[in-house]
Amino acid sequence: MDRLLQGVQIRINNKLFLKDPESSELGKKIIELSIQMINEIGSESFTFKKLGQNIGSNESSIYRYFENKHKLLLYLTSWYWSWLEYQLVFATNSIKNPKEKLLKSILIITREIKEDSAFSHINEVLLNKIVVNEYSKSYLTKEVDEENKEGYFVVYKRLVSRLRDMIKEVNPGYVYPSSLASTILESGLHQHFLKDHFSSLTDCNDNVTPTQYLTHLVFNTLNQNLNE
Repeated sequence: MDRLLQGVQIRINNKLFLKDPESSELGKKIIELSIQMINEIGSESFTFKKLGQNIGSNESSIYRYFENKHKLLLYLTSWYWSWLEYQLVFATNSIKNPKEKLLKSILIITREIKEDSAFSHINEVLLNKIVVNEYSKSYLTKEVDEENKEGYFVVYKRLVSRLRDMIKEVNPGYVYPSSLASTILESGLHQHFLKDHFSSLTDCNDNVTPTQYLTHLVFNTLNQNLNE
């Protein structure tokens, strides 16, 4: 998988940045240290001033890449969903059986993330933790409808569409494929969050993974509908 992804260039909506951070070493450093800092202190405490101090660069140099930290968070989460989409496509491309394909997709989306050596300046493990803890903050805003029109969430929505189509292949008669697909993505994040922070609210733990729970939920739902 790593070798296949080494030639992949993940493209992000250019409205999210003023200057492409992938175009320079400073830009890549901004991304690398942003991930580390947001994971350590959270997006509320994270500022461009603190980032500049860690990078050893002026705060103004960061503003040449990103308008504000909200756009930076949207960039990071968009990168994560794009990377996850590549993982899903590569892993399922040769699978013909619809149930096996959906099963593999649920695994890819909900599993514990391991670092991908194909992108040296991005720690996918830390980025996954940011998405688990911070992703809802990127869209629970007054500007969400306008940002949606600008295409800021297009990759996330495309992942839901891919899952929806797989669900329909498994059970063409199931009437809620989009709702179930978005539940897989959202619940995958939420169950990881609950496991780490509110363990009494979930059955997921060191022995039961979110993948196991969601696989059970999805296929029991689809199989029940098939038998009705």
